[in-house]
Amino acid sequence: MEQFVVPAVVPADPDANATDLLIDRVRATPDAPLFALPRDGGWVDVSAREFHRQVVALAKGLVAAGIEPGDKIGFMCKTRYEWTLVDFATWFAGAVLVPVYETSAPSQIHWNLSDSEAIAMIVETPEHFARFDEVHGDLPLVRSVWQVDLGDLDKLAASGTSIPDEEIERRRSIAGGSDLATLIYTSGSTGRPKGCVLTHSNFVELSRNAAVAMKEVVHTGASTLLFITTAHVFARFISILAVHGGVKTGHQPDTRQLLPSLGSFQPTFLLAVPRVFEKVYNSAEQKAEAGGRGKIFRAAAEVAVEHSKAAETGSVPLALRLKFALFDRLVYGKLRAAMGGRVEYAVSGSAPLGSRLGHFFHSLGIVILEGYGLTETTAPASVNLANRSKIGSVGPALPGVGIRVMDDGEVEVSGINVFRGYWKNSEATSAAFDGEWFKTGDLGSFDSEGFLTITGRKKEIIVTAGGKNVAPAALEDPIRSNPVVGQVVVVGDQKPFISALVTLDSEMLPTWLENNGQDRDLSLADAARNPAVLAEIQRAIDAANAKVSRAESVRKFVILPIEFTEASGHLTPKLSIKRNIILSDFADEIEGIYAVNPPPTQGLTTVG
Repeated sequence: MEQFVVPAVVPADPDANATDLLIDRVRATPDAPLFALPRDGGWVDVSAREFHRQVVALAKGLVAAGIEPGDKIGFMCKTRYEWTLVDFATWFAGAVLVPVYETSAPSQIHWNLSDSEAIAMIVETPEHFARFDEVHGDLPLVRSVWQVDLGDLDKLAASGTSIPDEEIERRRSIAGGSDLATLIYTSGSTGRPKGCVLTHSNFVELSRNAAVAMKEVVHTGASTLLFITTAHVFARFISILAVHGGVKTGHQPDTRQLLPSLGSFQPTFLLAVPRVFEKVYNSAEQKAEAGGRGKIFRAAAEVAVEHSKAAETGSVPLALRLKFALFDRLVYGKLRAAMGGRVEYAVSGSAPLGSRLGHFFHSLGIVILEGYGLTETTAPASVNLANRSKIGSVGPALPGVGIRVMDDGEVEVSGINVFRGYWKNSEATSAAFDGEWFKTGDLGSFDSEGFLTITGRKKEIIVTAGGKNVAPAALEDPIRSNPVVGQVVVVGDQKPFISALVTLDSEMLPTWLENNGQDRDLSLADAARNPAVLAEIQRAIDAANAKVSRAESVRKFVILPIEFTEASGHLTPKLSIKRNIILSDFADEIEGIYAVNPPPTQGLTTVG
């Protein structure tokens, strides 16, 4: 067993709750911008003082509507300013927010609200309301429903003017550090979602310590544009950390509008999952290809990676510096400008990024601070720091956090960020802990300096018929980086060799087809049988196979004529695959891979 425990750098305050983070921010910088709202193609700032005023007004409205301390309120809304407004207003009213993903099906909405015993629900759109309304009749505890797009938040605030300030102060002060701050339900990728009991101390202590550790990123004057769902703990924590640190936050939930929003907002750091960075790179490459500059882009990418690796050693040869300067004018500078021109850092989580992308963006002047955590750890347990990072790792433990790797490779976490347990599920809670240590189910390793690398999920390890243990992520991540690939699921448990299910990326596919002399309007089904597409998938798999042993390599693959999506039930809201569901839904296709005569959409690799 290897263990690294980093002491907290901020003394714990067991009486503090999440509302204190906003109170302290208003006291420190009342007139500094804390948010920015999109308006007429630009942005209008919202000061810390004004945000606090709106929070208190909405909290009064909730109180006037009958919300009592400790009540649970469901919230279904995409990433926007109102998300954090409702979050803090709920705390100021003494209540508890239960996030519901905006993509959730009616059955998932029902489970989150019934299991949490929510008594009210806030939805964003008429479509959200329609999904909720399908199960409303089976939720007798839910007595109030409000819709953001109908102006109900403003109506609530207007209805609470008779509630005195003293009542809000009393209510916001009720919760102590050990009290329930929120119930966040797991994605359900390995079974029925479980409610994670996150406390006020989890948010307060982690925010205060993370802000010190990441002071170059999180500070007054910094800014970020949130676009991943705030219902997930990753973006939720960052939004709270931004309030504590005085970071100006904007929102853009429509990723199709991300580049224009980046250009106008000009953030200093971003929060994203690896799939976003892959798409930024792949889109730039395919755009260059379409403009006849594909070779220049790929050469620039090679130089960027080589330059970053050389910079890590502390010595960049003159010839490489000259090449880098040339491509900085031709390629890198344009990419930086497309991302707003001011991005210095990007925080990445939820899945391994891959060292190539890390080095590429590093040479653009963007340091990707890859981190690691789960809902049960209030998001981050470890993260690379501005002044202490290693590409390919998920960094050292944050202050106040302990991480250990057991003899079987499982990563366990303890400290200020670890949740209290699963809501109304003592059996699952007991199974998840070894004393004070939370058993993550992830596999990893440390280097000598305490930098953690995640290698896969313990339950996802494939054991072939020949007894070879294979971690799917080591193959899936490099294959998925190909612009044509949407998702990939490696299979082969108790089979004679490793194979893969592959889906195509419908956004990237038309451009790639056109750039490669094919009909850009091919359907997914036709593209799955297209010889050029099959050859491209083969190249991606060959490249991944070159990094592993023959026994671990993908020997066959099949391209499915569909996409894995949240709506299909095959992806979580953070775009992770629901492996057990995919293995069940595509059992026939998997068996077909191992048949003597493969179907026409199946490929045979060139291994061995």
